[in-house]
Amino acid sequence: MAVTLVNPVGLPDAGVYKHVSVATGSKLVHVAGQVAWDAGGKLVGEGDLAAQVEQCYVNVHTALSGIGATFDDVVKLVVHAVDWQPAKMPQLVEGIERAKARLGITAAPPASLFGIVALDVPEHLVEIEATAVLD
Repeated sequence: MAVTLVNPVGLPDAGVYKHVSVATGSKLVHVAGQVAWDAGGKLVGEGDLAAQVEQCYVNVHTALSGIGATFDDVVKLVVHAVDWQPAKMPQLVEGIERAKARLGITAAPPASLFGIVALDVPEHLVEIEATAVLD
């Protein structure tokens, strides 16, 4: 099976991996976990879970757009949240709702939420990855 790796315009260079892989045939798309970096690699929303969730969604949207997909093509999201506690759920939902309004998203794909100890840098509070399917 052929795989095309893409670093879409608008996402920072991750160096050791591409942000998106597309497998031909079924066109299964895997978007690497996105953190709250803007296109220049600057942190968005330091200490603000809702702002970081919103930026993660923006980055997933940018990655999907870079290969001609949208959130309507997403079949699964995986959310990794640092030091997760149920009391943080309103902030998570606020970030999702802000992102949906900002991006015009109506799709609500299945998602998994995992509480984790840490991410790549201490300032990152959340990371979101996506799997999509294209015709």
